[in-house]
Amino acid sequence: MNTATHIARRFYQALSGRNGQALFDLLTDDFEGRVSDGMPDGVGGAHHGRVAMISNVWGRIDAGYDVDVEPTEFLAVEGTDRVVVLGRYRGSARHTDTAVDAAFAHVIAVRNGQITALHQITDTVRWHICR
Repeated sequence: MNTATHIARRFYQALSGRNGQALFDLLTDDFEGRVSDGMPDGVGGAHHGRVAMISNVWGRIDAGYDVDVEPTEFLAVEGTDRVVVLGRYRGSARHTDTAVDAAFAHVIAVRNGQITALHQITDTVRWHICR
């Protein structure tokens, strides 16, 4: 298993365990996140720095949703420190208890054992159906 894939697996373990400290430690200070435009609660767009991503994206999603991130495939990009992860978001909105089931692709870049960037692509309509 290449390093990027190993780090990505650790990332999903931290997300599923809702382990903020592990997420913080996995992301670089200069982390760059890109979340699909149209995501609920205004979390779509660019996010600069690990604190911004943890607080303004994952924290806000966690406040409104009880959703598991389920990676199903890890595709190492040969000759790079990148991995493409395919999977699904599954769960429900906290206030309506209506199901969320949306496919995702994450492009994760790694440097020196930490994640430097994550680009999320998802079906944002599937998030809004439950609201």
